Amino acid sequence: METRPKILILGAGIMGLCTAWALLRQGFAVHVLDQVPPPNPAGASVDHHRLIRHAYGTQRGYMRMVDEAYAAWDRLWVDLGEVLHIQTGVLALDDTAGDWVRQTRAALRADGRAHEDLTAAQVAARFPYLSGEGITDAFFCPAGGVLLAERIVAALARHVEAQGAVIEVARATQLDPARAMVTLEGGAARSADLLVVAAGPWIPRLLPEVARRVTPSRQVVVRLDAPSAAWKQAPMLLDLAAEGGFYLVPPVAGTPIKIGDHSFSRQGHPDDDRTPDSREVERILALARKRVPGIEGFARLGSATCFYDVEPDERFVIEPLAPRAWVMSGFSGHGFKFGAVLGERLAQAIAQPETAARLPAWAAGDEVIPA
Repeated sequence: METRPKILILGAGIMGLCTAWALLRQGFAVHVLDQVPPPNPAGASVDHHRLIRHAYGTQRGYMRMVDEAYAAWDRLWVDLGEVLHIQTGVLALDDTAGDWVRQTRAALRADGRAHEDLTAAQVAARFPYLSGEGITDAFFCPAGGVLLAERIVAALARHVEAQGAVIEVARATQLDPARAMVTLEGGAARSADLLVVAAGPWIPRLLPEVARRVTPSRQVVVRLDAPSAAWKQAPMLLDLAAEGGFYLVPPVAGTPIKIGDHSFSRQGHPDDDRTPDSREVERILALARKRVPGIEGFARLGSATCFYDVEPDERFVIEPLAPRAWVMSGFSGHGFKFGAVLGERLAQAIAQPETAARLPAWAAGDEVIPA
């Protein structure tokens, strides 16, 4: 009876665990390493929520990949036995007279995707908890919503272990892609037939060749209590403001309102002290103050720091490191939505090496479809 190869995965965030899930479905033996039991609260993919949306500016490859992502999530929900996604729709606003909303609308229209153009007055009337001040362009997409990130990662970890994967708590200090080997703190080593490195913002420390392309980025978010029930029906908000854009996640499924900014700090290291200071919190609230009247009166439920692994053009890096190793990196804050389909595609490339050559360009958002 044929024995399938053993795959060693470094990182038990969304990318590592989705790849483990997909490899298990194909019959591989899977061993996952992470420095703490998943969900790791310091991981790039662990928070109350992550967003899924077709609004992508000129990046039409990623816009279209969202359809494949939804299909992959549906397969995952079946295996998990629960749906951890809340549909909210997407409201995109601009007060800069810039290109992103216009370019996104053109891409949505060209693909025949439902969206509704709105004026500033219509935004204020339809979403009375928001101000229409300064809005020069806006649209609403009914498709899109919130992925309950922390719950997804926890459920995935339980599922892959139940399906036979080993999840070992250990900290990696060195990688040897050529030998598919990871050296652990204390000197022990783990190896397999093939290595997948999916260690998020820790990857640049471990792989100098990736560090030339991907940068850890400290990102602060603020969590607020919703002052009225109307917020529970709010869409996710993408606000492109002249003084700095922000995103707002509505309080779905018992989670708080979350506000963060669209820009990357490209500073810090994921092992640094993550306590946000008052200036960081105030900067985030200042971004939202004009759009959310009365935000000063919202009860503050805390703030948090997460780290992204940022690629300059926000293109995903899923590439071979060596004949026996792959890296998954550069997810730049927007990769979670694609976790299930990226895991499936990498598992396919491992199971069917003849398909592997086309994976890096597809993952980077180019409009090519692997066979």
